[in-house]
Amino acid sequence: MAKKEYTFEEICRDIKAHRFSSIYFLMGEEPYFIDRITDLLLQHVLKEEEVDFNQSILYGADTTVVNILSVAKRFPMMSDYQLVVVREAQLMDERLSANNMDLLANYVKNPLKSTILVFNYKGKKIDRRKSLAATIEKNGILFESKKIKDYRLPEFIEQSMRQRSISTDSKAAQMLADYLGNDLDALNRELDKLLILLADNPVKRITPELIEKNVGISKDFNNYELQSAIANKDVLKANRIARYFERNPKNHPVQMSLSTLFNYFSNLLTCFYEKDKSEPNLMNVLGFNFPIQLKDYQVGMRNFNAIKAFNAIHEIRQADARSKGVDATSSLTDGDILKELIYKILH
Repeated sequence: MAKKEYTFEEICRDIKAHRFSSIYFLMGEEPYFIDRITDLLLQHVLKEEEVDFNQSILYGADTTVVNILSVAKRFPMMSDYQLVVVREAQLMDERLSANNMDLLANYVKNPLKSTILVFNYKGKKIDRRKSLAATIEKNGILFESKKIKDYRLPEFIEQSMRQRSISTDSKAAQMLADYLGNDLDALNRELDKLLILLADNPVKRITPELIEKNVGISKDFNNYELQSAIANKDVLKANRIARYFERNPKNHPVQMSLSTLFNYFSNLLTCFYEKDKSEPNLMNVLGFNFPIQLKDYQVGMRNFNAIKAFNAIHEIRQADARSKGVDATSSLTDGDILKELIYKILH
């Protein structure tokens, strides 16, 4: 039987409903989700008057497995739970000998139900093939926090705002993704600012105009517009955007543009091979929520064919390799790579 893989949303939903696990082992390369889950536990497990006697924050660099388990085995005082958080648990690696791993695994097999033990294991992950991981999965929550792929950032932004009861224009989501990249902490700080701006606005929607005015991102020169220009085979517009990106490389790294175009042509290829090319079916296949998201694909199916889409994907891969120094001349800039790619796709 396959082990349960908990999603970030499921874990957060259960914590808010006070359905706690005795063990949370939060690991992986994306600190944002680890911090958010930990923050939720700190907010919801204990009442304010219970914190002083029942909350312990330990740090991996300054503690041991024996010390952690000693704290975890205490009973709460005038509370249903005690909360023990081990921050920077990855710094314990040198002290996680086989014996200590066994000690921890033995505790996890039969954890104290009144203790909620949380490990923040950032930037690394434990071997899922080892007994400790299997034991945590059986008796608690083992969560791997993964980086969000660049092409999925707009979707993440739209989902995040929907959870706040705010709708987001697809172009606006792409603009934010281009500008902020996958630094999720910075991204959410910017989203929180936009929430404040919308507080007194009867229309709860993030638009390109709102972003251009308050974040300082151009609504005319971004990867969403580049994708649209290429879908429409608008050579002039595509090259204007490429030149703008070349003058502003910090805010418009070529890798983000390549990721956007790779995702576009991969989805376009999917559209070509779908027998049912109706709008509802294509939206379902591509995971879109609004018909406007399909516009560039409908145009692209008229202006390209499956072979051209396949060739575009090949050229994007080649451009990505050159941007990373593979088969590139010393004088080739990111701007040169993008302009050359646009030429190859549109000619």
